[in-house]
Amino acid sequence: MLVWQLMLFIVRIKVNMGKIMGKVAVVSAKIPDEVYRELVLRVPDGERSSFIRDAIMEKLQTVPRPDKIFELEQKISRLEKDLSEIKKYLAELEVLTYERGKINPHTFCIDEIDHKIVDYLIHYKGATTPELADFLKTNRWLILNRLRKIQRLSKKQLGKPIVEYCSGERSGKRKAWWMSEELIET
Repeated sequence: MLVWQLMLFIVRIKVNMGKIMGKVAVVSAKIPDEVYRELVLRVPDGERSSFIRDAIMEKLQTVPRPDKIFELEQKISRLEKDLSEIKKYLAELEVLTYERGKINPHTFCIDEIDHKIVDYLIHYKGATTPELADFLKTNRWLILNRLRKIQRLSKKQLGKPIVEYCSGERSGKRKAWWMSEELIET
């Protein structure tokens, strides 16, 4: 397929209410031969530059500006951080309470290992890191890091962690991790 080089003569960019900017730029574009023939057929010779300029302006209005997207992402991130901080303070003051069984602990899981850890803790109510490591056939340091990550994420979002470490004896287990019964749905 032949590709023609189409030269846009002088492109004037229109801004706010028809004012024309003083600067102009020359733009060239490669288009397929069939598109060029269609352009020649449909748009008269003296109006092609205006037609192409208007098409570009129309298309640019539908595409968001990258700097605006980045700015919005930053604002959303700050809002999420502020909201989690507010939730944390409200939970500390016991103003914000969670209805029993309304939180899905799997929302804080990143991958299959995390899901298996949470499933094991829900089923057995608690476990030591060596127990979880044996069950998942991995090392206990990986399990410990995953449990801490789940604990940190849930505390950041809810103000209270969904998993807790208890160094004392509880239900016949010492130095074990437990699901927070008051928050999770069972």
